[in-house]
Amino acid sequence: MFKSYAQTPPMGWNSWDCYGASVTEKQLLGNAEFMAEHLKEYGWEYVVCDIQWYEPKAVSTMYNHFYPLSMDEYSRLIPAENRFPSAANGVGFKGIADKIHDMGLKFGIHIMRGIPRQAVHMAAPIKGTTATARDIAHSFSLCKWNTDMYGVNPDAEGAQCYYDSLFELYAVWGVDFVKVDDISNTEYKPHDVYSAKGEIELIRKAIDKCGRPMVLSLSPGPAPLEEAAHLLEHANMWRMTGDFWDNWPQLYAMFERCRAWSPYVGDGRWPDCDMLPLGRIELNNTGDGGKGRPTNFTKEEQITMMTLWSIFRSPLMLGSELQGLDSWTLSLLTNKDVINLLKHSHGAREIMRTSDTVVWRSFGKDGSVYVAFFNTSFALTKPQVSFMQLGLKGRYQVRDLWEEKELETADGRLMAELNPHGAALYQLKRI
Repeated sequence: MFKSYAQTPPMGWNSWDCYGASVTEKQLLGNAEFMAEHLKEYGWEYVVCDIQWYEPKAVSTMYNHFYPLSMDEYSRLIPAENRFPSAANGVGFKGIADKIHDMGLKFGIHIMRGIPRQAVHMAAPIKGTTATARDIAHSFSLCKWNTDMYGVNPDAEGAQCYYDSLFELYAVWGVDFVKVDDISNTEYKPHDVYSAKGEIELIRKAIDKCGRPMVLSLSPGPAPLEEAAHLLEHANMWRMTGDFWDNWPQLYAMFERCRAWSPYVGDGRWPDCDMLPLGRIELNNTGDGGKGRPTNFTKEEQITMMTLWSIFRSPLMLGSELQGLDSWTLSLLTNKDVINLLKHSHGAREIMRTSDTVVWRSFGKDGSVYVAFFNTSFALTKPQVSFMQLGLKGRYQVRDLWEEKELETADGRLMAELNPHGAALYQLKRI
């Protein structure tokens, strides 16, 4: 069953936040090498090549509209050889995947839903069917922000063959993770009009048929909450939000998204808070010499983000240039207690919210209780919560997971002192 592919929330790195539309083979492998050396032992394992890997002219974080794309004879996009030299002679991503697998890591790619416009315009063949790209395309099903693809009509003869041929190719390459874009927040309409459900179902069947386990991630959000049952049935991950960047309003809004989706977390299926914009990002911007910029989040906001993502159990996908990580940021990513919470807790719920405080609670496999305090205000706060609110009785030993130290025992109330936009994360063990 596909949910066994991701029994715990996937952890890895994605090229989008730092390289946008123009990541190269050298950049991809450089970050993979850093992950293997510094992060793999803590559970970080996926290296994901994001959008436009098939566009030879991509040179920045931005999209080029209606540019020629690298494509094989069956309407399938393939890596641009000038950016990924090892893809020459029809090898595709297999050479890169093999190197990443040799590091003990897993390899992922980003794709857009649908079929290339250039294939449609030339009525290019599709493997395994007499139907052409023109026959299966929905000409009015277009992405609003990217010009590469037409949506696929899920009821068209040859539509399933097209997706089967894609994932057959990805299996040959050695792909372990596929992020499908422009699909999670598209309209869920009946099949006589364009249907996100229909295209998701084609993809699910193609993965199951290809013979290689692949984690399926759907983007962008917000995914419709009313379609939770369908998402649970077909995907391992789906975005709850649009692209998440390093600003407080977006981070604050995530509390409500996590509260709404918390009942659906677990069992190989993970509502996704999106990438972690930590460290240095946006390196491939034109005009700055490739220097990029540091995250706009304060240290307190970075701890808040990591705490919420972890107790909620969102997938963790790093967006930064890993090779330049400072020691403080690295410490956020290598805290074994926090990662244990992410991987092995259950039952996370928001239990309190006021004008300046949010409190979450979850449970560990060993019987421990996790409590996260968040200060959502612009002033220092001293929030507290009673054991009655936490559903606890008795005396507990308290450990501060971010400070990595034992605190005084507690038997009726738990409290914290938090800087603006800060967080505290505690583990309580019954004495």
